[in-house]
Amino acid sequence: MELRRYVYKLLEPEPGDRGAEKALNVALSTLIVLNVAAVIAETVPELRAGYHGHFVAFERLSVAVFSAELLARLWSCSSAPKYAGPWGRLRFLAAPLTLVDVLAILPFYLPWLLPLDARALRALRLVRLLRILKLARHMEALRELGQLFKAKREELTITAILGFILLLTASSTMYFIEHEAQPDRFSSIPASMWWGVVTLTTVGYGDVYPVTPLGRVAGAFVQVIGVGLFALPAGILAGGFSEILERRRMHRSCPHCGEPIA
Repeated sequence: MELRRYVYKLLEPEPGDRGAEKALNVALSTLIVLNVAAVIAETVPELRAGYHGHFVAFERLSVAVFSAELLARLWSCSSAPKYAGPWGRLRFLAAPLTLVDVLAILPFYLPWLLPLDARALRALRLVRLLRILKLARHMEALRELGQLFKAKREELTITAILGFILLLTASSTMYFIEHEAQPDRFSSIPASMWWGVVTLTTVGYGDVYPVTPLGRVAGAFVQVIGVGLFALPAGILAGGFSEILERRRMHRSCPHCGEPIA
């Protein structure tokens, strides 16, 4: 039982960890970053041809480490109160970060279990980029970012709904205005949504644009509204970051005596 608690504490980093916990956390974070770099480098034809064997060996080593990590987490998670009980390990497997751990190794094992064509295998290799999400376990900043999105999910959801309503309204309006003048560009409301997305995000590729006077006036209004709409999520997240920093400042303590720091 003591060993199980020690393994769980070793694998679950916390602020202020030192010694073996800190070393393991840094080692796993480094391996994750190197994995993402390897996936990117492997897409370069010259590197893939010259170092294919090295890429394969590194992938096998990484999967072995990540598999052992996942099994150790699964074995030791029952020592944590939130995963205690008969259904504790199932709750652990259903946790978002555990699903990320599974996705990190799944592309390696899946071809052994299912017959896949070349296109599917290429897609699975790219899925390995999701290993970058494993850093959320090992970096406090990423964990706080996840908590921020969770805390502000209602505001962000409302903003997303407003954005979709505006996109639908703008695309429908532009379809009815521009369809006769540009039947190939604004052939339907779904096709007009491409113009709506590009305009609301103020990207402005210029491949699709209104040519009628009324369409240009409507497009100008959509651009102005889009600037304000996409500033909302930035304001929500900025406010959330300020709250997190304020809470961190209020709970700072001296590492030597443990007293709060003013």
